[in-house]
Amino acid sequence: MNRLNILLVMLLALAGCKTPEARRPVSHATGSYIDASIARNKELNKAEENAIKKLMEANPQYEYFTSDKGFWYYYNVQDTTALATAETGDLVTFDYEIKTLDGQLIVSEEELGTQTYQIEQSNQDLISGLKDGLKLMKEGETVTFLLPSHKAFGYYGYLDKIGSNWPIQTRVTLNTIQNGETNNP
Repeated sequence: MNRLNILLVMLLALAGCKTPEARRPVSHATGSYIDASIARNKELNKAEENAIKKLMEANPQYEYFTSDKGFWYYYNVQDTTALATAETGDLVTFDYEIKTLDGQLIVSEEELGTQTYQIEQSNQDLISGLKDGLKLMKEGETVTFLLPSHKAFGYYGYLDKIGSNWPIQTRVTLNTIQNGETNNP
């Protein structure tokens, strides 16, 4: 009986010293959802680019430029004499409006009001296409930007006015550029 008790205690001691085993996942996820999302986004981007290219073909009176940031633009008013464009830290004031690609007004300049933005220094909630576009402009210029949805309001849209994944055009007038060095105390 004594031996049986000793054996039982030893077995319990050995079982208590066992290292814990990792739990196995209940299901094994694959990259299929991510792959499908990538394919869907590529298809959406291609369709938006085609819509923008059709718009440009339908309006040959404008000279279109392609940005290396993934959007297109043309000058409504261009200043060929000014040299300075906005740089990091500069404070700019501008007015803009938002339209659908086919030219229907979504948000007017009056609704948006004059905006002030510090280039790449502000936490202001501006769409990335507008942030990139402002850096291309000179004081006094008016430029129309044709933005695919990923450079505009993307998946989230804008209030109840712009739906999910809408490409837009926005006409921007850059009023002033104030040197960033004069903004810092």
